[in-house]
Amino acid sequence: MRADRLVAALLFLQTRGRVTAAELAAELEVSERTARRDLEALTASGVPVYAQRGRGGGWRLVGGARTDLTGLTSPEVRALFLAAGSSAASPELRAALRKLLRAVPEPLRPHAEAASRARIVDELDWSGTAVTAADPHLAELEGAVLDGVRVRLGYARPGEEPAERTVDPFGLVHKAGHWYLVAGTADGLRSFRLGRVSSVEPTGEPVRRPAGFDLAAAWRSLATRLEDRLLAASVTAHADQDALPVLQRLFGGRLRIGRLLGDGRREIEAAGPSLEVLAAQLAGLADRVEVVGPPAARAHLARLGRALRVRYEELEEAATTS
Repeated sequence: MRADRLVAALLFLQTRGRVTAAELAAELEVSERTARRDLEALTASGVPVYAQRGRGGGWRLVGGARTDLTGLTSPEVRALFLAAGSSAASPELRAALRKLLRAVPEPLRPHAEAASRARIVDELDWSGTAVTAADPHLAELEGAVLDGVRVRLGYARPGEEPAERTVDPFGLVHKAGHWYLVAGTADGLRSFRLGRVSSVEPTGEPVRRPAGFDLAAAWRSLATRLEDRLLAASVTAHADQDALPVLQRLFGGRLRIGRLLGDGRREIEAAGPSLEVLAAQLAGLADRVEVVGPPAARAHLARLGRALRVRYEELEEAATTS
């Protein structure tokens, strides 16, 4: 920790030009005596720092000596502070950015300060609900990845009870509002959505990482497999023009809008994990979307329609006789 303080003290001197022990103590949140010892340690280590006695005195760098601890270019500074300088950053990250701001060369500081104020991350949707689910085990898994320690992971697949397995945590990926753990298992490389993790227990055993492992390449491979499962089925349909915005919100990149038909409707193609899921998603649009094929998708919609009709006719009848 003292090495961190000495670096911070040097950067504070560079920023202010002249500082008193009291000012440095307030900045570093230490006692004035500790701040004075840190300044003396800088002098003893060869840094050209000297004390000026009397009124208006303090500690200065000889000849305005400076050090650039970053080596960052202007585009790099902008990119770094844009990525990490939001008001949603953790207290630790904000403290690190303040130290880094003092380290960058003087001409680059306005760019860094502007970049740090240019973005805000708001995790709430318009109803006030958090878009990203809470991941209480994120910190534990980050620690396991950084320390290279195997963990026993409690994990629940959709519709199943949690099961425990031992995995080698290789890295973490944030995609579409969710965190995923990329890990080695007895069945090969797998991804685990943190929202489904029920427990994390370090084993104390070292991670067995494949030689030349690359997290980005591993994630691309896993994501491709997942996308293949998510796009396993597709339907074609004719959609009313006013249904297109709803379809675009519903399917996003899984929707392809085709040619304009003679009756004013549009030919569309939508993809999903199964025909059952696609039928359920399209059923809410009723007669605004007519599924053309495959026949199995039309059969699913017909069954849904009959089930909905029977159910709500029964409810309506019960309501009128009660």
